[in-house]
Amino acid sequence: MNYNHSYHAGNFADVFKHLVLLALIKSFLRKDKGFCYLDTHAGGGFYDLTTESAQKTKEYELGITKLFHKEQSPQLVRQYVSCVQRMNNRLTQSLISNLRYYPGSPAFAHYFLRSQDRMILTELHPQECQRLKTTYSQDPRVSIHCSNGYQSLKAFLPPKERRGLILIDPPYERPHEFVDILTALPIALKRFAIGTYAIWYPIKSRGSIERFHLAMKEIVKQPVLITELSIYQEVSPLHLNGSGLAIINPPWELDQQIQDFLPWLWKNLSIQGQGQFRNSML
Repeated sequence: MNYNHSYHAGNFADVFKHLVLLALIKSFLRKDKGFCYLDTHAGGGFYDLTTESAQKTKEYELGITKLFHKEQSPQLVRQYVSCVQRMNNRLTQSLISNLRYYPGSPAFAHYFLRSQDRMILTELHPQECQRLKTTYSQDPRVSIHCSNGYQSLKAFLPPKERRGLILIDPPYERPHEFVDILTALPIALKRFAIGTYAIWYPIKSRGSIERFHLAMKEIVKQPVLITELSIYQEVSPLHLNGSGLAIINPPWELDQQIQDFLPWLWKNLSIQGQGQFRNSML
């Protein structure tokens, strides 16, 4: 409830997460049949990088700033940057591509939403939830709920479309967030076993990540793709060294789509060659 993502908006972890999200969404767009996008911890939709909180940390300088004016980059990275640029053009009502706003996951998903698709956003923080309602109040394809994200896995699954992309992206401000995810997953998978679930997690302590992966092996019988990016050495449990996504039921060729940009991304975001990347089945 106290987490404020504006301190971290546009950082390297956001860049990586949203590139993977874009690859996932494009996979769903291959078919004409509609799909449902469910975001369990949606945040505020977009973030102003000139606010006091964003300027205090300036984490975006190690993320989106490094890519915003890159002339040579993989195709998916160019499409991602184009989304950020167009959002800035729209919000600032200017054709000059300056970086002031950074989209959250709902904004990226909404950008590609078709008439046959649907988006469900849940957010427990009252101010952030109200921002979502203000942003998407005129779009009948979008429903917003000020509620617990894990409860949404019970309330909204399975979707009527029978095709679904579920992003589970909690703030990890509580010490037992991994336990909460592992408790909620069997319930969600029982209701919607064929859904694609993308679970974001921070990389601080490698030991906790390995325990999380081992637990997933025990409770998830579906295929799981693990993709990770670290830009620092994974030695400090108090520092965000990297982040990863565990993707249950990954779409066809998603691993290759990620591999097409992941080495390039690590090279351009890593701090003096530190960190590593991973893209393999669990």
